[in-house]
Amino acid sequence: MHKLLCASLLLPLLASCGGHGDGEVTTKPDSAAVDTFQWEADQFADIRVLRYQIPGWDQLSLQQKQLCYYLNMAGLAGRDIMWDQNYRYNLKIRRALELILRNHKEGTGGKEWDAFAVYAKQVFFSSGIHHHYSMDKHTPEFTQPWFEATLKEAGGALAPEVLAAIFDPAVDAKKVSLDASKDLVLASAVNFYGVDVNEKEVEQFYARMEKADDPRPLSYGINSKLVRGKDGQLVEQVYKVDGMYGAALAESVKWLEKAAGVAESPEQKAAIELLIKFYRTGDLKTWDDFNVAWVKDTKSTVDYILGFVEVYNDPMGKRGSYEACVEVNDPEASRAMSVIMENAQWFEDNSPLLPQHKKESVVGITYRFINTVGEAGDAAPSTPIGVNLPNADWIRAEYGSKSVSLGNISDAYEKSSGTSSLEVFCNDSTEIALAKKYGSLSGKLHTALHEVVGHASGKLEKGVAGTDITLKNYASTLEEGRADLVALYYLLDKKLIDLGVMPSLEVGMAEYDSYIRNGLLVQLRRLKPGKDVEEAHMRNRMWVSAWVYEKGKADSVIVKVERNGDTYYDIRDYDKLRILFGDLLREVQRIKSQGDYTAGKALVETYGVKVDPILHAQILKRAEKIKTAPYAGFIQPEMEAVTDANGNITDVRVTYPKDYLGQMLRYADHHSFLPDEN
Repeated sequence: MHKLLCASLLLPLLASCGGHGDGEVTTKPDSAAVDTFQWEADQFADIRVLRYQIPGWDQLSLQQKQLCYYLNMAGLAGRDIMWDQNYRYNLKIRRALELILRNHKEGTGGKEWDAFAVYAKQVFFSSGIHHHYSMDKHTPEFTQPWFEATLKEAGGALAPEVLAAIFDPAVDAKKVSLDASKDLVLASAVNFYGVDVNEKEVEQFYARMEKADDPRPLSYGINSKLVRGKDGQLVEQVYKVDGMYGAALAESVKWLEKAAGVAESPEQKAAIELLIKFYRTGDLKTWDDFNVAWVKDTKSTVDYILGFVEVYNDPMGKRGSYEACVEVNDPEASRAMSVIMENAQWFEDNSPLLPQHKKESVVGITYRFINTVGEAGDAAPSTPIGVNLPNADWIRAEYGSKSVSLGNISDAYEKSSGTSSLEVFCNDSTEIALAKKYGSLSGKLHTALHEVVGHASGKLEKGVAGTDITLKNYASTLEEGRADLVALYYLLDKKLIDLGVMPSLEVGMAEYDSYIRNGLLVQLRRLKPGKDVEEAHMRNRMWVSAWVYEKGKADSVIVKVERNGDTYYDIRDYDKLRILFGDLLREVQRIKSQGDYTAGKALVETYGVKVDPILHAQILKRAEKIKTAPYAGFIQPEMEAVTDANGNITDVRVTYPKDYLGQMLRYADHHSFLPDEN
């Protein structure tokens, strides 16, 4: 999946919900709720847990509410899958944590318990024992003897190898390793491969299937685990109803069948039925058929993302993490930005790409502002604010793609955050003022251009296979950087003023300031001392920023400023910086279009991985002044079907819980369908 993992909002056009009661809020429209809704529910370690509202819920028809409910239940049915995909012992560990939490006596505690509570929240937030972003293992601040005794008292126990996974920092230390000096598969703890399967074997296995000249390549590996069979040969364990993860997928199918029965259109029903067929058969051709049908369904108010989609968690860039997102179109906000979608061909024609890498005809782009209704799997609790799908290049070229901006998620981020990082990392008061005036608008435009124009632009040269094949572990960061560069290039173009989506070029200047500041300084506060940058989005922000900084040194395009022992970056020539963004965009598109792994690796490794330890220590010290934690995610709204005496649904009620651990325990009761080992 192509995701944008940051937060901003252009048009605060969202209706509000309000009314407090017993830890929850019901969806009753009330303008006064804007000031009283509790956006932040918890903060621990490096995490903030937020809440979001679903504006306009009560204006949906009963059929639309039912559709949302069924799709959300189908998504939650696969929640266990993501836990198991992240690490082979995660479900065992999660259930041990749940047992301890349920057995805890109110009013008791102590230092060990407090540390355990934080650890449990971290694990639930990450859907496993590894950090959702850094990929490093969470460090328990309680002792192993205390944990074992507490678990025993609650009636449970864990095997020595599972306890070692929790307490021994050397065991499965990295969920996903992108260190090119190591075997990517063996160095990664993610549960997509057998523990004895290596990188070379994976490459050879799929090389026998993949053909560089295939005009419509299947997404090989997207829904399977690759393990060693009894004969020593590698074999795929396919995710399907009568295969791996079958119990969870069968439950999801049950709800998808109900969703198909209340679909808004024949097109939407056909797409849902193809998804059901895919879950039942695991057939990759059916997955493509589903994606084509899903792209063609552009008129439904209710939409969804379901399946094995995101490949960032696979160091080989093949296997999809389970993900669910149910969404409702916001027509007013969508109309406000539709002009970008309508001018997609102009953006392609006027891009700095080499002529042979431009699309002659940009087809099938649809862009919507949506309000998220519910998320699960890889989309929760940490969620993107922008998404562009499907992934397959040939589907995008022939049928187009869907781009969405998650309006109510961005709204929640904005309303829950402060401006303290600006005072810490901006070079001067002018930069701060520009950020406060235009930061929301510039960020929203960046998201729209990134998703609608960026991911839809460019084409591969004839005979070049998909980027997951040719660019491997660098494919994701190069694609995200490419989409960022498209957005950055056009944010300083007067065309956006002519289109009426921004008032002046100062909006683009604010985004340039923000991007460089984040890429070279702010995002480093997320890393622990001594760590390299490994997450794909962090890497792309860093290599884009570091490349243009270095290439612009001779002309003082961006100047490093040292003041009172702190480092800042000051953009002195925005027009020249735009040219540099264009130059880099052209090269990154060439790398993708030609499948140039060597050049892609050199770009990322040179500019996007290594961190200056002195600068990093300085950033961490400065970041202590920032009031908000560097990562955020969400408690999900919860749906309840209201029925009459005959069992017919008469309404679907939405509530907004405040207790994050409480929701996790309810999910364990109602949305857990897999055994501890799969």
